[in-house]
Amino acid sequence: QVQLVESGGGLVQPGGSLRLSCAASGSSFSIGVAAWYRQAPGKERELVARSTSGGSTNYGDSVKGRFTISRDNAKNTVYLQMNSLKPEDTAIYYCKRSVPTVGGTQDYWGQGTQVTVSS
Repeated sequence: QVQLVESGGGLVQPGGSLRLSCAASGSSFSIGVAAWYRQAPGKERELVARSTSGGSTNYGDSVKGRFTISRDNAKNTVYLQMNSLKPEDTAIYYCKRSVPTVGGTQDYWGQGTQVTVSS
């Protein structure tokens, strides 16, 4: 059974940093896309960062230059380093892993981790 477990969320002051982790079990995710999404209260879920197994990355406009996505295939883990955090970064952050299948793509989601940026 595939399981994604996020960790690293919490309360941080504006300007601070956090590092989120998403550990996968039950399957190998060395091939495919790893991504972080977030959802703030009353808002739709939005893409934060995305990484392909080919090495390309892309980021949401609001986090460019502040957040970095990385992946450790040996540990089946993807990370999100978040620097210069702002109150508007407050949200539940979700990890998503997508792997190719014969019929298309299979998506897996974590349960989410809360990030709160406040003084």
